[in-house]
Amino acid sequence: MAKPTLSPVSTTSTQVLPSAGTPGDVSGGLVFGLSLYTGDANFLSGAADQVGFVYKKLGGDVVDVELTANTVYASYEESLLEYSYMINVHQARNSLGDLLGNTTGTFNHDGQRTDGDSEVSLKYPKFRLEYTKRVAQGIAEKADVGGYTQEYSASVSIIDDVQDYDLQDIIYSASIDADNTGFHYYNKVGSKRIRVKRIFYVAPRSMWRFFGYYGGLNVVGNLNTYGQYSDDSTFEVIPVWQNKLQAMNFEDSLRTRISHYSYEIINNKLRLFPKPDSVLSPSKVWVTFTIPTNAYEEETTTSKAHDTGVDGVNNMNTLPYANIPYKNINSMGKQWIRRYSLALCKEVLGQVRGKFGGSIPIPGESVSLNSADLLGQAKDEQDKLREELKTMLDELTYDKLIERDSAKVQHATDLFKNVPVPIFMG
Repeated sequence: MAKPTLSPVSTTSTQVLPSAGTPGDVSGGLVFGLSLYTGDANFLSGAADQVGFVYKKLGGDVVDVELTANTVYASYEESLLEYSYMINVHQARNSLGDLLGNTTGTFNHDGQRTDGDSEVSLKYPKFRLEYTKRVAQGIAEKADVGGYTQEYSASVSIIDDVQDYDLQDIIYSASIDADNTGFHYYNKVGSKRIRVKRIFYVAPRSMWRFFGYYGGLNVVGNLNTYGQYSDDSTFEVIPVWQNKLQAMNFEDSLRTRISHYSYEIINNKLRLFPKPDSVLSPSKVWVTFTIPTNAYEEETTTSKAHDTGVDGVNNMNTLPYANIPYKNINSMGKQWIRRYSLALCKEVLGQVRGKFGGSIPIPGESVSLNSADLLGQAKDEQDKLREELKTMLDELTYDKLIERDSAKVQHATDLFKNVPVPIFMG
């Protein structure tokens, strides 16, 4: 029986990469199709040109390359997004410390910002030490010299013969009293333990006595006795701050050394010494205190926020960085994108050829495919390109730039030390 003659439908592959792409076809071949890029004629031309680059690099003019133009377009888009990702991570390292607490943004599924300035990542941030300032505020609060926690005050009426007063209970009761809605700490205490910072009472008003024609201004005094003296013919001018120190010392003496009152406070329970009486004791004792707040809570008095940064940037994820526009990527970036896109195309081609099991049988012979080589090359090239860009960016952080500038100045200084100093001959 004679063998039948087979007539193949086609003698060429049904999927062969063309030698050039078409800008008008690029949008239809993209995976994400970001309007940021599809609306940029330069991006469309760049993606179309990439087809010719891949065609030549993979030997398309010698042997068929089993890829489509759409595969190249998608790889070009992926390379651009990968480049944008690495640049934004680099810039996050530069600027996060200065952008903490700043306004964040809202992003869509493509990573594009849908509110505010969409090109923040292209701007040079101000050096503001935001994290350092936040640390300083926390330390200042603990040292009782400032900070960002609201401090409140309240008064406690003194009762004859009663030494013990529960400040926690007194202040809590006042905070829920409907008559005290005007108090800044109204409805804020709840089950929170207040932190008492200072207890004092208003001492009787004092008056200085001065002798001499000059009325005690800029005259010699001391910080121990009550009064200042000078004669009418001689005096010594002293700075005003010494008079302030004298007044402060006198007031402090009235509060502590002369008052004969003291107290102890344990677990926010106040005990006064000696036992109060209506003749000598003050009618009220004043308390300053703070109310613990959640670390992420905004403290407010009336309508003004004390710490608006709580809802702002807190880490790399909340930085308002969108994908970098194609028009703002320079020649170095675009060449990296071309090379990375080629590596991605090699990976896809290796996977395609791998589906044939390494060879294609033909009459009387077989064609060996280089799937393993392509996949190995693709992985190696992608890793090297990422590492190359990462290393370059690490050397260009703001910190590194400062170090280089410092070294240049030092080297210049060392150089000028060896320059002879001319001697002027008059």
